[in-house]
Amino acid sequence: MTTREPIIQEPERHEPEGPGGFEPEATRRDANVAESARANRGWWDRNADEYQTEHGTFLGDDRCVWGPEGLDEVEAELLGPPEDLKGKGVLEIGAGAAQCSRWLAVQGARPVALDLSHRQLQHALRIGGSFPLICADAGALPFADGSFDLACSAYGALPFVADPRLVLREVYRVLRPGGRFVFSVTHPIRWAFPDEPGPEGLSVAASYFDRTPYVEQDERGRAVYVEHHRTLGDRVRDIVAADFRLVDLVEPEWPAWNTTEWGGWSPLRGNLIPGTAIFVCERD
Repeated sequence: MTTREPIIQEPERHEPEGPGGFEPEATRRDANVAESARANRGWWDRNADEYQTEHGTFLGDDRCVWGPEGLDEVEAELLGPPEDLKGKGVLEIGAGAAQCSRWLAVQGARPVALDLSHRQLQHALRIGGSFPLICADAGALPFADGSFDLACSAYGALPFVADPRLVLREVYRVLRPGGRFVFSVTHPIRWAFPDEPGPEGLSVAASYFDRTPYVEQDERGRAVYVEHHRTLGDRVRDIVAADFRLVDLVEPEWPAWNTTEWGGWSPLRGNLIPGTAIFVCERD
């Protein structure tokens, strides 16, 4: 799994972020729906290769992993018992290389993998699978009402959109009555701490209540990466406003077997503060 086949197609060309390989400036400022989508589509297209090389082994080709802690759907069963997935239509949002969709297909489900990034979906195509791959924005899902039985998103879309209620309403629309949506995001408490895996990441450095987005921008002030913060209460209110019923909130503990550092996620921090929040929602 550490040896990857060559990419089947050259990446789309993007305008460089600045002369001489300009290093983006990190700041906190507002970023609307359109700017966030444009920036993150470009970022994931540029960085998909590096992301899959660095994290592909941890994620596997056909696993459904909810976050850096390594909580696997095989043990969590947040979408339901594996035997109940057979024949179910499932939409994976922010699918990346569609690892979760591939696992769902093995269980007999009928997955559809959707991502904003064309380059991420090229990795899904490279690994293989017989399910559809759709390049689209999660805020405007190209499906008819009631198209799916289940939806899932592991760190996909929700952390990066300026209006999460728009995404949640779209997911609600394409689910059938009784459908379930499970999504994971960075645990909101992490926004109060520096994004560092070591001891420096254990001291509060910012207000948990500051919802100002994190933005990386080029020398002209154009966003090239955007991530949005919502408190736990915000997430609950967003879910309720979209007419979902929240049935569970899972905060995975860091397991003893996991010695991997992933950005600001690490055994040191994971044993002290939560790093992932998983919301289990149902449409009545």
